[in-house]
Amino acid sequence: MNSFKPHSSHWGAFSGRYENGTLHIRPHPGDPHPSPLLGNIPAIADSPARVRRPAIRRGWLEQAPAHANKRGADDYIEVSWPEAVELVANELQRVYQDFGPQAVFGGSYGWSSAGRFHHAQSQIHRFLNVLGGYVRSVNTYSSGAASVIIPHVLGPYDTVDRKSVTWDAIERSTELVVAFGGMAIKNADVHGGGIGAHIVRPKLSGASARGARFISITPLKDDFPSEVNSEWLAIIPGTDVALMLGIAHVLVAEGLHDREFLERYTVGYERFEDYLLGRSDALPKTAEWAAEICGISAETIRDLARAMARLRTLVTVSHSLQRADYGEQPVWMGIVLAAMLGQIGLDGGGYSYSLGALGNIGKRQLAVPLPTLSQFKNPLADYIPVARIADMLLNPGGEFQYNGNDLHYPDIRLVYWAGGNPFHHHQNLNRLRDAFRRPETIIVHETAWTSTARHADIVLPATTTIERDDIGAADRDDLMVAMKKLIEPVGEARDDYEIFSAIARHLGKFDAFTENRTAREWLGFLFETTRQALAASGHEAPDFEEFWERGELRLPIKPDDGGPARAFRDDPSASPLQTPSGKIEIFSKTIAAFDYDDCGGHPYWYPARAEAAVDKTIYPLHLVCNQPHQRLHSQLDYGDFSRSTKIKDREPVRINPADAAARDIADGDIVRLFNNRGSCLAAAILSDDVRQGVMQLSTGAWFEPDDPKSEHPMCIHGNPNILTQDIGTSRLAQGCTGQITKVEVERFSGDTPPVRIFEGMTFSTNENGAET
Repeated sequence: MNSFKPHSSHWGAFSGRYENGTLHIRPHPGDPHPSPLLGNIPAIADSPARVRRPAIRRGWLEQAPAHANKRGADDYIEVSWPEAVELVANELQRVYQDFGPQAVFGGSYGWSSAGRFHHAQSQIHRFLNVLGGYVRSVNTYSSGAASVIIPHVLGPYDTVDRKSVTWDAIERSTELVVAFGGMAIKNADVHGGGIGAHIVRPKLSGASARGARFISITPLKDDFPSEVNSEWLAIIPGTDVALMLGIAHVLVAEGLHDREFLERYTVGYERFEDYLLGRSDALPKTAEWAAEICGISAETIRDLARAMARLRTLVTVSHSLQRADYGEQPVWMGIVLAAMLGQIGLDGGGYSYSLGALGNIGKRQLAVPLPTLSQFKNPLADYIPVARIADMLLNPGGEFQYNGNDLHYPDIRLVYWAGGNPFHHHQNLNRLRDAFRRPETIIVHETAWTSTARHADIVLPATTTIERDDIGAADRDDLMVAMKKLIEPVGEARDDYEIFSAIARHLGKFDAFTENRTAREWLGFLFETTRQALAASGHEAPDFEEFWERGELRLPIKPDDGGPARAFRDDPSASPLQTPSGKIEIFSKTIAAFDYDDCGGHPYWYPARAEAAVDKTIYPLHLVCNQPHQRLHSQLDYGDFSRSTKIKDREPVRINPADAAARDIADGDIVRLFNNRGSCLAAAILSDDVRQGVMQLSTGAWFEPDDPKSEHPMCIHGNPNILTQDIGTSRLAQGCTGQITKVEVERFSGDTPPVRIFEGMTFSTNENGAET
């Protein structure tokens, strides 16, 4: 009998054993709350959705006229690995020679593996840099607006705000958590690089038992853990900045703001106060003004402001709020609100961006570095904000503004994607389908026949994490795991390193890319970085083979000393922030100088552009497109746990009973959601946990058009990004705005089309007429 072998994933450490055709999974014994997402892993071994052999789209292979227009609706032909490698190498050579690296876009996302070596994003960037560079993307879909605004206001992203407030501090000191956007526990199930222990639930419970209060401000009641008795303020989606301004006005009107803190630790407060009190625009941002916008009573706003000033208060802002029109504003205004309370740097008080959005945020910092594969330096300066991929492909040479820069979109001839599924992450999928018809060639490494694979020209079968050895480790987590291969590669799948190595050999770049190391030799080489740091700091430092035999290693962590925010509070001269002023920038001269009409020099209330553009009588409902609880993004949607949550094979959409009754919709009905961008089917769930006027449909269902040849198909599976708007948050960050959109819904009539996206592919014949 095979023994269980250690492994790790983004949703937790585990061990597995493959026996008699079945993969058995056990959560790590030290994890107090293992994620149910582990239940999706066994399907990897035998799902028909897996890509098993290299495949080429017929139109591209035959160079048929206007063949790119058939992407998403064309046949595929399976080929041998040597043929596939030669095709890819020759196409890369052609594009680099004829158009240069500025014609190659290297697409990837960081969630393909918890491993430190087999990390698709690192592998593809390293490979393309060896070839001469590529057009890159910056930031993420999750935090595109926050990662640009925070450096202007607090300093480098992921430094002051996310490294200063720990769960331990919350458990021992926080008296009030005000969570704008809630703190959905499902999001804390995952973290890039893995999680040794899911601690959010017990820490929140500990704080609650001590008497801490929790205010969850969100249109969805379950955006806060059910085991904590939180108070739900059911806000109208997209209006959090108005509410924050109303709270701030109460603080000033009643003399509850900390003037001493504002004077010593911030710059520009006077300019902001002129706006807040209406001195600059004749519109005081009173509690009554805010109530009209956000749907929360003025009395509640005043009571909340007084409680925040009286208690040790932590202000949190979720990822979700900045994935919307003007997403920079709630992040910035949350910082301003915390500064007005004067509690930044206090134990358990102040501000923390996206606390609860990832499983390890709020844990203590590691005291040693982690193994990291060098990507080399990209010699090409060209880049786009990650959420502007469709804009780039549709508008070569077009102008755009980003963070004070006037830039132009490159003319992309070849897209190479490894790791990630843009047909999950991106908005307005019909527009994305059009964009994906523009490049000459699209190459992807894929584990399964996702919509991204079905819109590519060359599809190379990649292994999943359980089909290879690796090292699992993550920031803020003390468990390093020997990720041992649990199953043999499915079909002819190869890992990204092996694929890139073969192509590099064909192009004469093998030595530069591999440094003449095997994958196993790379693991030992990368581990040495951590081993040397352990030895230098006097900790146990086993060599790689000893670590591999043990299966895991505990890493030292830093003390819980309040982080950069505490150091800044204790001595702002000795520990200044990395901002132009060295202080918290309530008014930013830098941003003001950009002269953007959608992101001014201090936080503003901007009514959502979607509200102005769409007739409320046509599309009256807000649709919240949040992260799923049953999978990570779209990963393993074919897994047992993810599929068990579907209704009649569709994604569930939650509807308030009053909205459902007005449309004659019953629980379990198949419904059609639609707006001027597209439509999709989903299964209705009636729930009082959703604010009236709001529906909720999670992202991540694999996009399946009812007619792939149509210019405007309906997604029959329930992917909400067929409905979302593809515009940037503002000219400052150009972040994703996919969290909220406006729709109408109706009960679907007629025969319901079957969902077949998980059935895999059937393949065409080669030129000799034989099945391939």
